Amino acid sequence: MRELEPFSAAAQALRQARRICVIGSSGSGKSTLSQKLASALGLSYVSLDRDVRWLPGWQERSREEQRERLGAFVNGDGWVIDGSGSSSFDIRLPRTDLILWLRLPRWKCLLGVAKRVYRFRGSVRPDMAEGCPEPLPDRDFLSYIWNFERRYAPRIIQEIERHGPNVPVVPLKSHGEMAHLLDLAGLPH
Repeated sequence: MRELEPFSAAAQALRQARRICVIGSSGSGKSTLSQKLASALGLSYVSLDRDVRWLPGWQERSREEQRERLGAFVNGDGWVIDGSGSSSFDIRLPRTDLILWLRLPRWKCLLGVAKRVYRFRGSVRPDMAEGCPEPLPDRDFLSYIWNFERRYAPRIIQEIERHGPNVPVVPLKSHGEMAHLLDLAGLPH
């Protein structure tokens, strides 16, 4: 995995990128950052949850339909895709210019989910499919967040190495680092 250091190099890569993947645990701020980037850079915003995975009523599209839909988005000229599912890296990463990996502490991600639930509970948030109101998180979802770095990050690294070994990765460990990157890139936040 090719990490970009220092932040000045990451900011330059961000300014030049036309196809960006934003990955990380639920609650890390992927959707918020992705929407800001898409708007600031004049790129399309694609939410894997809203645009690829879910149908109204929390019905999941078939894997084949998900991959077909994602392929159509990825073939576009410029986009920011928000979502961590490594099972679709084979579609996304060959066309990706830059990966922003939000690696916040798990307590910050849990706090992010709590704020999201407080704000949107019972309604549909902007980055979710119609007819999929924000639920209270269940034990499995909380466990997913709590164990994300230990259980899922190694697989993400493996899939980046497999499908996008030359794609630069910018690890961001706090909201402050996200803001600093946007500042250096001359983008609003």
